[in-house]
Amino acid sequence: MKLVLFDCDGTLVDSAGLIHEVMRHSFMAFGKPEPAFETTKSIIGLTLDIAIARMDGKPHADDEAVAMAAHYKSIFRDVRETSGFGETMFDGMRAVLDTLIARDDILLGAVTGKSRRGLEIILEGHGLKERFLFNRTADDCPSKPHPAMVAECCAEAGIAPRETIVIGDAIYDMQMAKAAGATAIGVSWGYADVDNLWKAGADAVVTQPADLLAYIH
Repeated sequence: MKLVLFDCDGTLVDSAGLIHEVMRHSFMAFGKPEPAFETTKSIIGLTLDIAIARMDGKPHADDEAVAMAAHYKSIFRDVRETSGFGETMFDGMRAVLDTLIARDDILLGAVTGKSRRGLEIILEGHGLKERFLFNRTADDCPSKPHPAMVAECCAEAGIAPRETIVIGDAIYDMQMAKAAGATAIGVSWGYADVDNLWKAGADAVVTQPADLLAYIH
């Protein structure tokens, strides 16, 4: 039995446009310059207050970053519904998930810097909520790259980290997986530079979703 844990943004779905649009509104609401799209992409995967602090050039999440994170959450649904942005699954990912779901030796889960509600919206929207049994979010654990998300999913599933595969597009995913003792597989279609995934400890980096199956097998 293996546990396969997917990051969400940049791995399962392409949500960078939506995240950036909400960030843009949040920064302007606090009288700050609009962030560059590349800056937003660089923090996707981190817990929200930490991500905002880094975008604002701060080493830690201070009271202002926490307030901005609260504002981000408060406007997220409205921006999502009115902006035209969404969370489209990457081409080929659905076929990979369907293959894994059909196997009785694979358990699926998600480890994400999103809120639990944010994750559930995406899983429900793609008909996956009942298939992703072991999930940890920013509401449950310290921010990546802390290994708690992986460790807690492993404990809940009763599967050792050495039998667990973490799939993600960010250096934080790779670092988290290795810190937990799991296999780290990076994906090239997300928001991080491939060289940085290798430097962060990736055991493999794939260029298309179908390639994941060989490593999971």
